[in-house]
Amino acid sequence: MDPKDEEFLDNIEAFEKEADEAEEAEMDDEAIELDALKAERDEFKDKFMRALADAENARKRGDKMRREAEQYGGSKLARDMLPVYDNMKRALESASEEQREGSKALIEGVELTMRELLNVFSKHGITVISPEVGDRFDPNIHEAMFEAPLPGTNAGDIIQVSTEGFMLQDRLLRPAQVGVSSAPKS
Repeated sequence: MDPKDEEFLDNIEAFEKEADEAEEAEMDDEAIELDALKAERDEFKDKFMRALADAENARKRGDKMRREAEQYGGSKLARDMLPVYDNMKRALESASEEQREGSKALIEGVELTMRELLNVFSKHGITVISPEVGDRFDPNIHEAMFEAPLPGTNAGDIIQVSTEGFMLQDRLLRPAQVGVSSAPKS
C-alpha cells in the first residue's frame, strides 16, 4: 500500500472517530435536554394537579357554605323571633277563664297567631325543646338557671321549666331554661 493511501485511511478513521465522538456528545446533549424537558413536564403536571385539587376543594367548600347558609342563614332572625313566641305563650297562659269568655275573639286571634308562628318555625326547621318536670337535665339542650335540693327527686332532675328552648335543624338556637334538683340534704 502506498503511504499516501495509508495516510488517507488514517484520516478516514480519525474523521470517523471524530464524527462518532461528536455524535455521542450530541446524543448526550439531547439526552440531557430530554431529561430537563421531562423534569419540566413533571413539574408542570404536578402544579396542574395541585391547582385542580385546589379548585375541587374550593368548589366543595363553596357547596358546604351554600348549604349551611340555606339551613342556618335565618338563625339570627329566628333568635329575634323567640321572645315573640315567649310573650304570646305567656299571654295565653295568663288569660283566666273569665277573660277567655269575655274576650273570646281576641284569645282565638292570639291562639291562631301562635299556631301560625309555630307553622313558620316548623317550615324553617325550628323545633321547640319542651322539657317536662322530672326529665333528666341535659347540658346540651338545657341551661340550669338554679339548683335546689328537692325531696323525692334525684340530683340532675328538672324541677321547674322557666322557658322552652329551640333548635334550628341540628343546632341549638336557645337552650331551655330550667331549674335542677341538687342532691337533697339528709
